[in-house]
Amino acid sequence: MSRKPEVEDRMRNAATGNTGRIVEEVAGCGIKLVASLPDTWISDLIEAFDRDERFIHVAVNREESAIGLCSGAFFGGTGALALMGASGFMTCVYALTKINYTYQIPLLIFITLRGGLGDRAKYHVSNGLYLLPLMESISMPYVIVDSPEKVSLISKAYEQSRVLCRPVVVGFARQVLQQ
Repeated sequence: MSRKPEVEDRMRNAATGNTGRIVEEVAGCGIKLVASLPDTWISDLIEAFDRDERFIHVAVNREESAIGLCSGAFFGGTGALALMGASGFMTCVYALTKINYTYQIPLLIFITLRGGLGDRAKYHVSNGLYLLPLMESISMPYVIVDSPEKVSLISKAYEQSRVLCRPVVVGFARQVLQQ
């Protein structure tokens, strides 16, 4: 028995490993829009969202644009995800505190945990030093996904953003994104 062409396309484009688990968890949240900026650690994840017909993927030129686009999607009734590197997230503090906190706009944000253990890129050391203290200083709720077993925290973070009416960050360790 032959499969329909669209089923074959979906199977061919299906992400595998941890990337596939992350994509499925996001889809389970009802998220339809993913706005991203490139980062080497999330390149496979970006490609997976771009190929998956369940999502509208928008590549943006600035992290603040991802925040704005995803916040606007909320008002249109569309679940959204902003996907970026740690350093890009740190540039968004004003947008997040001015727009999302002030107007109580929930948002799920995925970031890389650059500068931590296992990151040999010297220029990301400052991310490792300042990222978590920065999030704590602005009372930004976050969860750390540092093992495949913690991927299920994505849906909990999404739900929490809705309860709090503000953004929640999911930070990914390299070993989860690179498998």
